[in-house]
Amino acid sequence: MSTPHDHAAALAHLAALLADPTRAAMCLALLDGRAWTAGELARHSGVAPSTATEHLTRLVQGGVLTQHRQGRHRYVRLADERTAHLVESLAAHATPPPAPARTLRQDRAAGALARARTCYDHLAGRLGCAVTEAMTHQGLLDQATGFALTDTGLAWFDAHGITLPKAGRRPLARACLDWTERRPHLAGAAGAALCAWVLDSGWCVRVGSGRALRITDSGRTALEELWGLPTPV
Repeated sequence: MSTPHDHAAALAHLAALLADPTRAAMCLALLDGRAWTAGELARHSGVAPSTATEHLTRLVQGGVLTQHRQGRHRYVRLADERTAHLVESLAAHATPPPAPARTLRQDRAAGALARARTCYDHLAGRLGCAVTEAMTHQGLLDQATGFALTDTGLAWFDAHGITLPKAGRRPLARACLDWTERRPHLAGAAGAALCAWVLDSGWCVRVGSGRALRITDSGRTALEELWGLPTPV
């Protein structure tokens, strides 16, 4: 039987894994929900491949990441949706130091992430939070005692052909604190299904290889018709 000391030690170990800036940068990159190679994460984090391998090994051994090999490549991704939720929530609570002068390209990239992005497998940024608030105002989502789809919300998903799982360990709806907006967006199985539907419908497309999303012309129309959202969000 575990003791309070055991729990404290486990928490300290997890905190230590995320306390390193390079490992934190890797986890933030992996919030796009996709698998990255060790080489891609090394370039993203600005470290040597050998250094990246050491960091990734620690994250895998600590249960933060999972890995699989395909040929000579080693792919890693966040262990699960709960881990993604933890990383996003910690980022939202962290207050970054004053940013140094940035290039126009960096400013544009930061602005794109803030407008619309994926958080693991659900919508985030201003878009994700705006959709969440609109669903709440329309009675599809209840935030009174935590996140829960209402009967009207379940019927809405069904009417739009968005399949929700009947059962599973993953919550159907949960709040995820958005790290740029500092307010919640919809996560869980419903958030994942909604994000997949938006992407499959072509209403949002990925910007490059990162997490940022761009709202298409058809997406702007859909956002207005479905949720009454102004464009740009």
